[in-house]
Amino acid sequence: MTEPLDRFPVLETNRILLRRIEKSDAQDIFEYLSDKEVMKHYGTEPFQTVDEAIRAISRYESLFTEKRGIRWGITLKGDNKVIGSCFFYDMDAEHYRTDIGFVLNKNYWGQGIAQEAVKATLNYGLEYLNINRIQAVIEPANVASQKLVERLGFLREGLLRSYEYFCGKFDDLYMYSLLKSDFNPEE
Repeated sequence: MTEPLDRFPVLETNRILLRRIEKSDAQDIFEYLSDKEVMKHYGTEPFQTVDEAIRAISRYESLFTEKRGIRWGITLKGDNKVIGSCFFYDMDAEHYRTDIGFVLNKNYWGQGIAQEAVKATLNYGLEYLNINRIQAVIEPANVASQKLVERLGFLREGLLRSYEYFCGKFDDLYMYSLLKSDFNPEE
């Protein structure tokens, strides 16, 4: 990866700003990570307290300082409220790859915000971090997220059987990937 992650990168699109998540954002984070509908395909139980959001924000900070990932808070321009996040995790500089994830407050679903955030994140990772492969694991029932990544050029590589243990059962996940050579930032 070519650009050092010494300074937290702020990304901007026409409608949104992707910025560092601060402790002061805990209530905003709690608002959507405590929502059962939002968390349905997330792989963890909905948050029960704001303290869980505060601990999560500390983990996001560690992810960045340890150079294992970057988690951006999604805000609408002109409004500092965090309405979701888009993130790289399990970054592997030696192999030029990372995983990507995203989550959005349901009040903002269906407006293209998640796609705009993911596209900006992809562009940053591929161009500035020199990542070659970005992968996403998505539950088969999460059709909306599958369609989102497919619109951005991801290809479904296969089914990861019993890949994740959640709520007392093993879940299958689809593996999607996007290679640097697949991505067209103009689309």
